Amino acid sequence: MIAAFAQDIQDRNNKLYLSFFLLFSFLLFLTSMFLTASLTKSAKSMLLSHDESVVSSLLSQGVSEQVIATALTENKGTEEGASLLTKVGFTQVQETEFLLPLSRFQKHARSLIILFTLPLSILLLGGACFFLHQRERLYEQACAVMESYRRGDYSPHLPQTREGGIYRMFSAVDDLATMLQAQKETAQNSKRFLKDTISHISHQLKTPLSALSLYQEIMENEPDRPAVIEEFAAKTGLALKRMEDLLLALLKITRLDAGSITFEKENCRLQELVSHAISELTTRAEVERKKLLVEGDTDASMICDPAWTAEALSNLVKNALDHTHTEDVIRIICDASPAAIKISVTDSGDGIAPEDIPHIFKRFYRSSKSQDTQGAGLGLPLAKSIIEGQDGLLSVHSVPHAETTFTLLLPI
Repeated sequence: MIAAFAQDIQDRNNKLYLSFFLLFSFLLFLTSMFLTASLTKSAKSMLLSHDESVVSSLLSQGVSEQVIATALTENKGTEEGASLLTKVGFTQVQETEFLLPLSRFQKHARSLIILFTLPLSILLLGGACFFLHQRERLYEQACAVMESYRRGDYSPHLPQTREGGIYRMFSAVDDLATMLQAQKETAQNSKRFLKDTISHISHQLKTPLSALSLYQEIMENEPDRPAVIEEFAAKTGLALKRMEDLLLALLKITRLDAGSITFEKENCRLQELVSHAISELTTRAEVERKKLLVEGDTDASMICDPAWTAEALSNLVKNALDHTHTEDVIRIICDASPAAIKISVTDSGDGIAPEDIPHIFKRFYRSSKSQDTQGAGLGLPLAKSIIEGQDGLLSVHSVPHAETTFTLLLPI
């Protein structure tokens, strides 16, 4: 409870109000002491004046000074004395205004009380109004900022420059607004990405679907020509394979984006990893008369998800096959160090133009110089997502018309 109170008084307005309350209490104490002293002095003056009148009257009637002094110092009353006072009209029920000394004392006391309590009351009311006004202004400012949040404008911020409970609450609301803004931007980016993805998919599927429609029409019009049927059946198979590869790549990259894939890391040898990555590409390389060479420290081991890492490496080799010519060489070079494992895929193809380097890892990106090559522009983005998902790094270096090197780096 003490700790909570200590936190509450850190608020500047609460400090001011508490200081005002303490000052008011001190002034009230001083006023009470002054009124007490003033009223005591007035009562003393009234009693002395009354006693003086009584003594003067008794002396004028010949009563001895000794008897008068004894009467003034006597503290005990008697029934005879009380009876005499009653006879002359001095009783408890007698109106105050008929007791002249007491009436003067009462008027004096009322004047003093009004004189001091009225300014104190005005001061208390003014201080409370000032505090409430300051607090109301703060609430109005907070309401205006939160109204901006409700409209989707997160640029204003609640005041957080001071200490205290209300400013801690403002800070929490501001953090919540920042989180909502991030969620809104993420949702907008997701919608934009979904829109672009659907547009790219439609564009990518349009070509094979049109080709399939054309091949189907040709085969229907040439039912008696087996050679034509065989040729376009093969083309149909290629178009279907392209569509299958596109959809599989999209499925994989979408699962990576959604975070639904958990990389199962284990210790694996580089030789086995590379062999698995290029196992389905060696036949294609032979058909296209291109060389795949594996070099370096293939006996080393690394900690990674072997299936997904092989998928990333396979995409890099496939990209090299797509952009090289007959008799070109593709080298897969393994290098182990105490800190990381590096696998480089180097080809002797046409290289990448400098203006294309910043964009090659974007989805569906195709350079204007490679529109006639295979692929849908998803292999490199998928490889990058896989490597970075395992805290690795994928980079590229290219010399136009000479060579291109993709470097895969995974920490030990």
